[in-house]
Amino acid sequence: MSKIKSACVYCGSSSTSDPAFDAPTIDLGQSLAKSGITLVYGGGSPGLMGKVANACMDAGGAVIGIIPDHILKLEVRHNQLTELHVVDNMHTRKMMMADKADAFVIMPGGLGTLDEAFEIMTWKYLGVHNKPVIIANIDGYWDPLIALIQHMYAHKFVREEHINTYVEAKTVAEVMAILESSEKSTTPVQTQKI
Repeated sequence: MSKIKSACVYCGSSSTSDPAFDAPTIDLGQSLAKSGITLVYGGGSPGLMGKVANACMDAGGAVIGIIPDHILKLEVRHNQLTELHVVDNMHTRKMMMADKADAFVIMPGGLGTLDEAFEIMTWKYLGVHNKPVIIANIDGYWDPLIALIQHMYAHKFVREEHINTYVEAKTVAEVMAILESSEKSTTPVQTQKI
């Protein structure tokens, strides 16, 4: 198996989010570039999304953005990327992000980030993909999410194999260590019929 060559980063696009997460997000973008890992992300320029993309490009990395046409009315697309794909809808966006990524990193974000996180974890336990999923629990941001998953497990709505669909990392250094020690899955993402 070959090493991870690309990582999809899910993170917030809010321009008013807590600035405590700016530095770790910039660190992640720079670290991906330095490791030769292509960043795959949602294609926008505001918030943490723009910060991770800019940091990766500024450090000489490659960045692939994927954004639905209707989101262009809500947020500004990033026009300086290595590749920018404008697609028809959110389902196509998420499928293309999954296809182009060898791993997934869930950074701090809002409802959109949660949607992407749960979908990619669900796809993993259903066998749609077998790629690493990392919850980047920076400064404990995702503690409530991890507690919720444990709560669902305690009530038997979630099985142990569901919990094993992700790995928690508490720092960007831990995220990078997981990416750099992981191997690329040879199982392609299976196309889903909606």
